[in-house]
Amino acid sequence: MKTRLLLMAFAIVCASPVSSGLLLDALPEDKQSLIRALVSETFPDSTLTPDEQAEELAWFAHAASSLDGLSLSVLSEQLPTHDYEAEVLAPAFSAITGIEITHDRKPEGEVIRQINLQRIMAAKGRYDAFVNDSDMIGTHARSGWALSLTDFMAGDGKAFTLPSLGLEDFIGLDFVTGPDGDVYQLPTQQFANLYWFRYDWFQRPELRAKFLELYGYELGVPVNWSAYEDIAEFFSVHVQEIDGERVYGHMDYGKRDPSLGWRFTDAWLSMAGAGDVGSPNGLPVDEWGIRMEGCHPVGSSMERGGATNSPAAVYALQKYIDWLDRFAPPNARDLNFSEAGPVPAQGHIAQQIFWYTAFTSDMTRPDLPVVNDDGTPKWRMAPSPRGAYWQDGMKLGYQDVGAWTIPRAMGVDRQRAAWLYAQFTVSRSVSLQKTLHGLTPIRQSDLESPQMQARAPRLGGLVEFYLSPAREAWSPTGINVPDYPRLAKLWWPNIADALSGKRTPQEAMDNLAAAQDRALAVIERNFLAGECGPKMANNVDLRGADYWLAQPGAPKPALANEKPRGQTIRYEELLQSWGMSTD
Repeated sequence: MKTRLLLMAFAIVCASPVSSGLLLDALPEDKQSLIRALVSETFPDSTLTPDEQAEELAWFAHAASSLDGLSLSVLSEQLPTHDYEAEVLAPAFSAITGIEITHDRKPEGEVIRQINLQRIMAAKGRYDAFVNDSDMIGTHARSGWALSLTDFMAGDGKAFTLPSLGLEDFIGLDFVTGPDGDVYQLPTQQFANLYWFRYDWFQRPELRAKFLELYGYELGVPVNWSAYEDIAEFFSVHVQEIDGERVYGHMDYGKRDPSLGWRFTDAWLSMAGAGDVGSPNGLPVDEWGIRMEGCHPVGSSMERGGATNSPAAVYALQKYIDWLDRFAPPNARDLNFSEAGPVPAQGHIAQQIFWYTAFTSDMTRPDLPVVNDDGTPKWRMAPSPRGAYWQDGMKLGYQDVGAWTIPRAMGVDRQRAAWLYAQFTVSRSVSLQKTLHGLTPIRQSDLESPQMQARAPRLGGLVEFYLSPAREAWSPTGINVPDYPRLAKLWWPNIADALSGKRTPQEAMDNLAAAQDRALAVIERNFLAGECGPKMANNVDLRGADYWLAQPGAPKPALANEKPRGQTIRYEELLQSWGMSTD
């Protein structure tokens, strides 16, 4: 009865603005004052009205009444968005609900390690919830370790599920849905890997004329890798200096480091065109080169119908190495992901093909050489160019979706409390304010809000991209990967071997494909992935690479010409094609 009354009251107040609400009025005066202060002072920007916010926050106080006094520990990676959650949202939630939250932040690799420890122990661990990449959806859906939120919302968590949660408003919900159709994670931040360029330099008449003379087409946003390579050569070799400063046409990193693996697993092979057509990751072959039959991974190597060592994958690795050596700053080979990230903001990089929008907030500081005096950026972001093997309908880039994940092996009250906190951090009462701070949007309603529209001119294309149809071609690692921690660690040593010259790109990708196949066989043999685990054919039953290369789709045979004519588009034309204003 109590639950029914709470739901009825919330439905009434959300139907129309009210000056005071049933849920808010039912709280003690001090709690009412706290909520009103949070709405007016801490969360002034919201897609809800102040009265609707107050009722939504009051719902959390009522829903948590039986959980008052619990203490939870949660873990996320180190991002401005999660700093905001830990420093602003966690204290606010605790004050409203009486549930104490310790929100730790650690490097992404440590987050994955902690999840793996608790997953292997199959028992309660140090943390009650994690924010981890939806790259692990294939792992969570198969391992049985993560709580199915779909089942939880219909069962033990039903009375603790926010009536206004609005799952349909989340732009990344498909990415946290397993092969069984269940939702296993709740998105709390999202950012894409896009193309970044110096819009101001691309507009200079003398540079535009010189590029046209040299390459026979207009300097603009590259549509394909050939144009990206030409632009990289143009700035690094032919221009060299702008306003007395040495400039480069490409930025990347190449240090032998685990982050070298992300450089490739974050969809570099899909950008090259190694996988298959199909949303969100390619069907039946994904951007890791793993082939699926039904819900079962069946191999990575070409002899098994995979594409990890295919001509397109080798082309992707070879281009990465060539561009790093020919067009990037001399020290780029010695940098890892974290060290290379701030370099474009220093003002001497013309473009970057592999740039995370999570850097947007750091790239808009007024003291930077890439920001105009009026606070608008000198740079823009745009969709990534595509490689020679790419086809219409294929995935074109990576999207990071950090999402709340709750372990299954812990008490139901702790699960309920963790679920309440996860929902609080993404509720419409707070999500827009969080998005304005961290610039990692998760809700369509926030992207369409007047506040985000007003902020858009200072964000270099972030809002335009997320409101465009182009975003549909960007996705995280998908369900083809049955054990993300086990497989991801295989990538960076093999990429590093090719970069050092220890192995050729073909040898490196052959080794990687073989290593992934061995790992998939171990997962199958040890029953580590449930009903949708790998099914690896015996060697005697393999059809062989030649058979698969002759079939439609991935793996694809080598192209006679991997560098077709470059193609570009004016940034303004790109926006117009999305139905956006260029004012």
